[in-house]
Amino acid sequence: MEKIERTEKSDKKEIDRKNLELVLEKKVKPLIKDATERFLGVNIDKLNEDITSTLTKSSIGDIKINYSLKYKQAKKQYKKDFLSRILILHLGNISEAAKLLGLDRRTLHRLINEFKIDIKKIKYELLKPYNIKIHALSEAIEDVLQNYKTIIHPKKLEEMYKNVPILSEDIIKDLPEPGLDITDAEEFFEKEYFKYHLEKNHHNISKTAKNIGIRFETLHRKMKKLGVA
Repeated sequence: MEKIERTEKSDKKEIDRKNLELVLEKKVKPLIKDATERFLGVNIDKLNEDITSTLTKSSIGDIKINYSLKYKQAKKQYKKDFLSRILILHLGNISEAAKLLGLDRRTLHRLINEFKIDIKKIKYELLKPYNIKIHALSEAIEDVLQNYKTIIHPKKLEEMYKNVPILSEDIIKDLPEPGLDITDAEEFFEKEYFKYHLEKNHHNISKTAKNIGIRFETLHRKMKKLGVA
């Protein structure tokens, strides 16, 4: 039974991935190309590809990782922020959030209590999930644009920044709802966190393990499992 569920989950992820790729290719890429040509006066293929690439990370990539914290603290903070984001996007509906996260209701309740997430605040504050999605996507696009500030004229870049929310809203209309679960989020966190600290420590695994507060063997095993070099 468990093997069948894993297979069904894997099949759904593959379908979601193909649907996302189709939407990116047919609808999103043309939107980005049109926006860069209109506001920057030029089409930069690398910029368009970089922006499109950020969209594949979806809600997982929206959550900021605190690289200054030790591994366990950083992971705990990331999971809390990720769960909070999912709960906000579903207006505090435990059943819907649990289904998306691949958890049962009891486990999600336990995590909510563990991380001290204020469900009442999420349910009764006037939060608009649609606006949250647009804001998160705008931030992601702005982060990509930052990498091009030395090669794009400041005035043209400023004009592009002004229109990022409009571009984000146009993209959100076509972007499919991703199938994300807590396991995906944890894997994304570990890959990004380990890559950052390995580069910071010149890929010295012993030094990296010591600096982030885990054993050498644990880091080496996780790197192998995640395919992080």
